[in-house]
Amino acid sequence: MASPFFGEFLGTFVLILLGDGVVAGVLLEKSKAKDSGWIVITAAWAFAVILGVFTAKAFGSADAHLNPAVTVAFAVQSGEYSKIPIYLPAQFLGAFLGAVAVYLHYLPHWKETKDSGKILAVFSTEPAISNPPSNFFSEFLGTFILILGIHSIFSAQIADVTTPMGVFFVGILVWVIGLSMGGTTGYAINPARDLGPRLAHYILPIPNKGNSGWKYAWLPILAPLIGGAIAGIFLKTIL
Repeated sequence: MASPFFGEFLGTFVLILLGDGVVAGVLLEKSKAKDSGWIVITAAWAFAVILGVFTAKAFGSADAHLNPAVTVAFAVQSGEYSKIPIYLPAQFLGAFLGAVAVYLHYLPHWKETKDSGKILAVFSTEPAISNPPSNFFSEFLGTFILILGIHSIFSAQIADVTTPMGVFFVGILVWVIGLSMGGTTGYAINPARDLGPRLAHYILPIPNKGNSGWKYAWLPILAPLIGGAIAGIFLKTIL
């Protein structure tokens, strides 16, 4: 079954299972990890990226993007767009099913959690202060830095970085983006990471859930895609 599609699907599934899983552990009532905080969340998301990338590579995706914004960025930079129709559906499907797995894993905890905002936060992002222009810029800039960092880590100028070491550095990159820039919007920086689980929240019979925040949902899709595309143009222009 190893293939670029399956690799991107399974890698993104692992990313969301572990990433949304830590948020559930921190926020849901009667979880042993409850209230363990932002550093725990950002650290686990970083480790989730590392494990997701290794999984994607092991099951057929040499690129292991796990993120439509990354796929778009490097398509724009290279001028090769053939991977977009393969990678993006796999990423969105993996993200959706990863969120479903989180729901099943924490099944008894949803009915114990009465705060619908915390339940939604397990699945998707929302701004700390609702200000669409500022929120858009936060997601745009975070994604731009993500692409710039990935390119820099694997650039020819750093020839002594092996692929496994580079993957660990990408995890550190995601960690520092979360710590430094994630406090504004929750650093989606990945349209699949936000839309797939948000759709799962909308569909699943989760006790005590409120609305799925569709009024905001366009922003963590569009801003990262534009951030990725601009980063791709930037790299293509200066290199």
